[in-house]
Amino acid sequence: MSAAAPCGPPALAGATARRVRMVVLDVDGVMTDGGVYMGATANGESVELKRFDVRDGLGIRLMAKAGLHLAIVSGRVSESTRLRAAELGVDEVHQDGGARKIPVIARLMEARGVRWEEVALLGDDLADLPALRRVGLPATVANGAPEVCEVALWQGKRVGGGGAVREFAEALLRARNEWTRLVDEYCRERDG
Repeated sequence: MSAAAPCGPPALAGATARRVRMVVLDVDGVMTDGGVYMGATANGESVELKRFDVRDGLGIRLMAKAGLHLAIVSGRVSESTRLRAAELGVDEVHQDGGARKIPVIARLMEARGVRWEEVALLGDDLADLPALRRVGLPATVANGAPEVCEVALWQGKRVGGGGAVREFAEALLRARNEWTRLVDEYCRERDG
């Protein structure tokens, strides 16, 4: 009988991970499964809902606690995205209906003195591809588009909306030798 495969995300090169100062996250297909629930209230006001994985939220908070600049950059405008970012304390949430992500990321980098090689981007589809080709750590979810998978230095085992952001956060923080310390701090803050 063979031993069980180790639990956890694929490994990430330490030198690449330590260079990262900013993490940019896509939303649809990364923080969510890409589905959108559309409806309307009784008075005709449109309603849009998205499902976010709570494990991703903890991963985002741990990356922030590690001192990484975090940004959510989406090619789709959605109040659900704004609400989730606010809940997680992510101040940099940018939604461009034209999916022009490079100018947004470039402005964020300039404001923080960050270079392209110091940026990690977790994306999944063609709208992410131009920016993924520029960043130092292009990453994708298990079900990323084939073109995205070709340029990704890291691909997770979890699909978008199914804990993929948490998986990436763990891989990044482990490669930086920060995961254990951050988990210990998180637990100490909650042990009463």
